[in-house]
Amino acid sequence: MRGAVLYAPKQPLVIEQFDLPDIAPDQVRVRLVASGVCHSDYHVIKGDWPHIPVPTILGHEGAGIVEEVGDKVGGVQAGDPVILSWKRNCGLCEMCQRGYPNLCDALPDARGLPRLRDQTGSMNKMLGLGTFSTETIVPAEVVIPIDRDIPLQQAALVGCGVMTGVGAVINTAQVQPGMSVAVFGCGGVGLNCIQGAALAGAEPIIAVDIHAGKLERAQQFGATHTVNAKEVDPVAAIQEITGGPGVHYAFEAIGMTAEPFVQSILCTRKRGVTVFVGHAPFNTPLNLDARILMPEKMVIGSMYGSARPRVDFPRLLRLYQAGKLKLDELVTRVYPLEQVNDAFAALAAGEVARSVLELT
Repeated sequence: MRGAVLYAPKQPLVIEQFDLPDIAPDQVRVRLVASGVCHSDYHVIKGDWPHIPVPTILGHEGAGIVEEVGDKVGGVQAGDPVILSWKRNCGLCEMCQRGYPNLCDALPDARGLPRLRDQTGSMNKMLGLGTFSTETIVPAEVVIPIDRDIPLQQAALVGCGVMTGVGAVINTAQVQPGMSVAVFGCGGVGLNCIQGAALAGAEPIIAVDIHAGKLERAQQFGATHTVNAKEVDPVAAIQEITGGPGVHYAFEAIGMTAEPFVQSILCTRKRGVTVFVGHAPFNTPLNLDARILMPEKMVIGSMYGSARPRVDFPRLLRLYQAGKLKLDELVTRVYPLEQVNDAFAALAAGEVARSVLELT
């Protein structure tokens, strides 16, 4: 197999050749076909997330074809198209039993790790998946089978960005029809927050960004109003659009600096709900007046869109098949694995909704 390795933060990824071990009885070998290029991987490249060990094969948003299953694996067989979920769950802990497998404490599987060709020692995989590679071995619980007529480039995006954004609106916040929504950040996750709000029947849906091109794209995904935060105060603009009180729900989907997190709280009305979707760099403090929450404003986090992958992945794909969820429009560019660094350059420049690596 081939894989794209990050050896140290702020360094280009390197394509290496690997050998994979035999699978364990509860594991699945997957031939990866496509992987989304997610901002979370970019956080690791920039050194924002020191909890991800390097060197590592990056990538956690992948889809492919099952090559082999272990003796104890049921529900999936060789030849099945699948999406990989980056969050393992044990099924037994309090959070799993309460219906929140996204909050399970189960760690990425440390088995099935590849080794560099002709060398000893194992290579880490991002969140136990390492989808910037041509093959991977994963535990059976993260393998979600899908219909054979779903294109795998589009399906891969459901594994992280689509689930995170749409799920934050529908699952975490449970936005109701007619409620007003603001989304800070119109990258891959933000666009999915926007189309999640459109699916929920929100009105208005206000997109906030500093890039005119991203704001234009946001309208294709359901934004009714746009605010360029480089040109105007986004909080004041949102209040003006809503006639004064602000929005019922705000979603921070940037996860880079403190200011949008604070603005996403300021722009909500009394009993408004702010959802932190973007994963900020470690040690990102927020400077808030303690009284800002007194009008019963609420701030919550959303981890993986409160995903129940075996329920939500098929649900999202049914919406795609019905023409109600935009996946084709998310795939802005397709790169071969060898051009993975070009894909990250496009992400950093804000040129894409989502780039996809073609791995076959």
